[in-house]
Amino acid sequence: MVGRMGFGAMQLAGPGVFGPPADHDEAIAVLRTAVELGVTHIDTADFYGPHVTNELIREALAPYPDDLHIVTKVGAVRDASGGWIHARKPAELREQVYDNLRRLDLSVMDVVNLRVGGGADGHSPEPGSIGEMFEALAAMRSEGLIRHLGLSTVDAAQLAEAQAIAPVVCVQNFYNIAGRRDDSLVRLTAARGIAFVPYFPLGGFTPLQSDTLSAVAARVGASPMAVAQAWLLQRSPNILLIPGTSSVAHLRQNVASASLVLDAETVAELDAIGG
Repeated sequence: MVGRMGFGAMQLAGPGVFGPPADHDEAIAVLRTAVELGVTHIDTADFYGPHVTNELIREALAPYPDDLHIVTKVGAVRDASGGWIHARKPAELREQVYDNLRRLDLSVMDVVNLRVGGGADGHSPEPGSIGEMFEALAAMRSEGLIRHLGLSTVDAAQLAEAQAIAPVVCVQNFYNIAGRRDDSLVRLTAARGIAFVPYFPLGGFTPLQSDTLSAVAARVGASPMAVAQAWLLQRSPNILLIPGTSSVAHLRQNVASASLVLDAETVAELDAIGG
């Protein structure tokens, strides 16, 4: 079991998720403060940096608390200029799992998500079989290198294909108060007992902007970002959040937003943002 408010490590790397952090000591402080605040779910990837966030996590937190669960994703690598390159052949996926284990100083990964999709916007599912890729990860699960498997940037058909191969514990897709393309997948995963972990819950590289969101935030005395996260937590009980930040102050605000409760009328008002 993990708390519903986790932490996404992507923003700990440098600009464009490439290179070292602007403030190494602050990055270490963010990770340690997250654990102190009760965060038990940290999301990372060895292609963040590359290698930067995993090495920071190891430096800040190893040996890890027994209740801390580190989730990574595979399916991409970075080139010398920071480009994102698909790397989804079975041998490439195996190498990436070993890279995560080595840099995190772990003997087994709690959860490995297979990151597929992409599209023109970088975060859309792309139809097609993922069977060979998922079978490669399922083999590593059988070998004891991975405890649980998840998926990222997939559609319902790909989830069904993966479930026929091995259990799926989570789906990590683009989703937020304004980006509601996956409403049906949220419902489907909830019905199947699968966690839904929205990435870019606050809009990602283009932060959420909405007059309605701002007005609600002013009325309830919270920040727009806190309201957007509270809406997600109330959207479905299977949603887990992994907002990222490189600031201890912003981290504290994100964790505090988990206690914000919106009434039904306010939720309905916010629902309209997504059409």
